[in-house]
Amino acid sequence: MPECISMIVLLLLAYDDPQWRSGDIKYCSSCRLAILFLRPPLFIAVLSDLGPVQVVASPADLVKVRMQADGRMLSQGLQPRYSGPHDALKKIIQTEGFGGLWKGVLPNVQRAFLVNLGELACYDHAKRSIIENQIFSDNIYAHTLASIMSGLSATVLSCPADVVKTRMMNQPVIKEGNIRYENSYDCLVKTVRIEGLRALWKGFFPTWARLGPWQFVFWVSYEKFRQIAGLSSF
Repeated sequence: MPECISMIVLLLLAYDDPQWRSGDIKYCSSCRLAILFLRPPLFIAVLSDLGPVQVVASPADLVKVRMQADGRMLSQGLQPRYSGPHDALKKIIQTEGFGGLWKGVLPNVQRAFLVNLGELACYDHAKRSIIENQIFSDNIYAHTLASIMSGLSATVLSCPADVVKTRMMNQPVIKEGNIRYENSYDCLVKTVRIEGLRALWKGFFPTWARLGPWQFVFWVSYEKFRQIAGLSSF
């Protein structure tokens, strides 16, 4: 998944930073999150990594969203729009132009940023809280519990952007002047106005079911690899 690349780059940047390693920056209640905002070079580096990765991957995400929506149409007895990924790419370019492949790219980048923000900040804070409160020592049990909290945090933060992204990508091509959503902000406002605030968290549990196992596998593996390499815990 594209956001994992962004997370790994951030972790490497953080570890290679001499200020972080030397202890010049002391830990506080929101340590890594505070560093992200207080140190522009690292923050800009993370954003510069997120943007290009999501832009490159966005057409594939668009095809996935459209074909998933086709499955619902098929269950309702309607004719699906696309017969396969290649057909989807071809028809999107024909009907919406080459730029149509990047429909919803902005909320896609926003979602990736929020996922990474929730993952990194929550995991670090949760793990330190678990160790400091002596729930577990710095072992696989602490890493597992922190990764579960990290997945939950990432889902809560990113779900609204995910809803907006999916709706922007899946909105039908209508005659000019009769588009359902003009942009991601317009989609956000109309969704809340028509369906209520809770609509922004539609699909919360399936999203958590996807992010949760990913968080567990990534963080437990990452901590193990650091241990094998002789590095301190994250």
